[in-house]
This record gives sequence, structure tokens and C-alpha cells, in this order.
Amino acid sequence: MIRINLLGQTRPKAARRPVDTGAAMPLVFVGAGVLFAALILFYVYHSYSTQLDQENSRIKQLQAQKTELEQIKLQVEAFEKQKQTLQQRVGTIEQLQKDRTGGQELLDQVANTVSRAENLWLTSMTKKGTNVTFEGAAASINSVANFITALKRSGYFQKIEIKDTKQDDRNASVQTFLFTINAEIAPTTSPAAAPLARPANAPAQSAPASAAPAKKG
Repeated sequence: MIRINLLGQTRPKAARRPVDTGAAMPLVFVGAGVLFAALILFYVYHSYSTQLDQENSRIKQLQAQKTELEQIKLQVEAFEKQKQTLQQRVGTIEQLQKDRTGGQELLDQVANTVSRAENLWLTSMTKKGTNVTFEGAAASINSVANFITALKRSGYFQKIEIKDTKQDDRNASVQTFLFTINAEIAPTTSPAAAPLARPANAPAQSAPASAAPAKKG
């Protein structure tokens, strides 16, 4: 609808109502405080969230390293068990080889000694480690003493001692002495060959013939 001013007078403008800013200021401060607090909380949350993500990532890495180390530990334990098994096998083989070699050498030494002792024979021989026990019989005490001397001079035995000696009463018609001798194998790999004892009833060696007198020229 169009209005026409016929009076020709300027129509007075309506006065504006003054705005009361005093009541709005607290709201502005409250809003600003809430916004600032929200920003601070967001920053703190973001910081803690970032640290939490980093710690979780680090935990995952440590767990992965722990799993890897456990696998390595299991492998090392398996290798150690294999090593111990191999060492036991090698030790067994070496011990068997040593016993085999030492046993043959022991038999050779005993056979060589007994064969040179007259009127003496062995009935048993027991070996435990480096200790050897001889049991046998002889026609006389001197034969037993010569056998002990032969064992000492062989260089293969040491700490030789008689444990028991007695006369055999089972056969009164023949004089026989039973004996038990303990000895220890000397800690040498190749005992030096030494002259054996001469049996008690062996004939004495003849003295070397004197040199023929030189012809007079």
C-alpha cells in the first residue's frame, strides 16, 4: 500500500531504543572462557592421545621383540641340547677308543711280564679306571716277588702292593701260593720299555768272555 504525504512535512524518524551492553558482557566473558577451556581440553586430550598412541606403538614393538627373543632363546636352548648330546657322543667315542687302546696295551704289558716270570700264572685280572687287580698262583714266594719287581720295572704300573698271599691247601702234594696284587696304571701314554726282572730260578747269565791275548810280534 502506497502512502502519500500531502502536508509536505518531513515525517520525524522514530527514535531507536538504546541497547543495554552491560548485561551482555558477562555472557561474552563466559563464552570466551568456555571456548578457551575447550581449546585447552582439546589440546590436552590431543597430547595425551598422541602419547597414548606412541606408547601403544612402542608396546607392540616391544612385544614383537619379546616374541622374537623367545624364538631365539628356544633355538639357543635347542642348540645347547644338541651340543651336549654331541659332546656326550664324542666323549663316549673317545672313552671307548681310549679303553680299547689302553686295554690292548694293558694286555700286552701283562702278557709280556707274565711270560717272563717262571712258575707263575694269573687266574683273573680286573680293571677299574686306572686300578688293576691281579689274582693268580705261583710255585713260590720268590716268583711272586719277581713278578712284582717285573711290574715295577715295566714302567707301565705304579703303586704296586700285595693285598693277600697264602698257600693253597687244596692240593697238598703240590706247593702253590695264591696271591692278590693291586696296581695302578701310570699316567703315561707310552711307558718306556724297561728290563724285566729275572725269575728266581733262571740261570745266571754267563760273564762275557775275556778278550783273547794279543799275539806277540
